[in-house]
Amino acid sequence: MSLDLLIPFGILLIMVVYLIYSRNSFEKDITALYEKKLDEWKKHSTIKTEKTSHKELVGLVYKTDYKVSIELLDETAESALKRGKFEVSNIKDN
Repeated sequence: MSLDLLIPFGILLIMVVYLIYSRNSFEKDITALYEKKLDEWKKHSTIKTEKTSHKELVGLVYKTDYKVSIELLDETAESALKRGKFEVSNIKDN
């Protein structure tokens, strides 16, 4: 291989290494800057999280003859049932 081809190839190799290094350092700087801005935004944010209620299936209701039975899928609803904290609604009306 002659010397006249080795010099441009070496310069090209040095340029590629430099560009890769400079891009990586730029990406790290930008990422750090945005993370810092996000932390500042979170600190000064006035948005409050609202707790929304949602329906959750905790049991099944069965009727056999004149007796209504409830099978619980989640035991945490048992105390509310014993205290009488429940609401009866008809799906057909909705």
